[in-house]
Amino acid sequence: MESIKRFIPILKKKLLGHNISDGLIYKTAVYVLLIAIAYVFLYPLFRMVSYSFMSTKDIINPEIDWLPIHPTLLNLKIAWEVMSMPWTLLNSMWFAGTLALAQTLISALTGYAFARYEFKFKNFWFMMVLLSFVIPIPVVLIPRWMMFSSAQNILQFKIIGTVIPQLLLAIAGQGVYSAILILIFYNFFKMIPVVLDEAAKIDGASNFQVFYHIILKMSVPTIITVFLFAFVWNYNETYVTGTFVRQALKLMPGQLGLFDSIFSDKVAVIPGAPGGVFRLSESYKMAATMITMAPMMIMYFFVQKQFVEGIEKTGITGE
Repeated sequence: MESIKRFIPILKKKLLGHNISDGLIYKTAVYVLLIAIAYVFLYPLFRMVSYSFMSTKDIINPEIDWLPIHPTLLNLKIAWEVMSMPWTLLNSMWFAGTLALAQTLISALTGYAFARYEFKFKNFWFMMVLLSFVIPIPVVLIPRWMMFSSAQNILQFKIIGTVIPQLLLAIAGQGVYSAILILIFYNFFKMIPVVLDEAAKIDGASNFQVFYHIILKMSVPTIITVFLFAFVWNYNETYVTGTFVRQALKLMPGQLGLFDSIFSDKVAVIPGAPGGVFRLSESYKMAATMITMAPMMIMYFFVQKQFVEGIEKTGITGE
């Protein structure tokens, strides 16, 4: 009994620790939760990669689940041709990049104005920025389409079916999730001491020089973070793009959405296709999905350090 009594406090200390966060129970619960979340995110990615390299024989073989017995690159080749690569990729890159640059610049200027200046109805306009994020896109999309359609009729210049509407919206601070980008800059600029601005103005710097030489140069990680957010959101956006750009520009998400309908027309003329006819299977779709995701993953691989640093400095994590 004495040994049991001495063992109970030791066991309690191991399980609960001095603090709850030090105990084995807490750590086990955290790891179980993290593994469960990781599984939800990683399972589709691993399944996508696995299917992308499976041949048709592997797909219909019930004994094969993850590792293909007859791995092939033909799925990627077919998906590459069906999605009209590489022109579709180039279109998506310059389209998303242009909108992301415009959003980043306008968001930085807007966030700086809210963080540093006092002007009439400042709180009202700040609430309008927040409201632009809360209001669902379908509610304002039709009025915006009517506005650009009317402008097109008046100017006798083609607007619908080009990138002009989305570019103008980005410049006006109404791009994809522009409100979030403005808040990121606003939150970071508020953390920069005002005395730096005052010291620079005493030395004769103008407002623009203060913004460029001090604020922006201290905000490089934040700028990279905002640009990446804007780029990914515009790259993956289909609803607004489908309304304004339509079929005038072949983009990655649009081609992926039309993959089934394009497949039967294009696959018969792909060089190297045995018999010239393929049965549409998940392997082709997964290969097309992997091609669509690859540019974002490669871009993140090169800028992950700056991206993580920018998130930490902007306080997105809640720290």
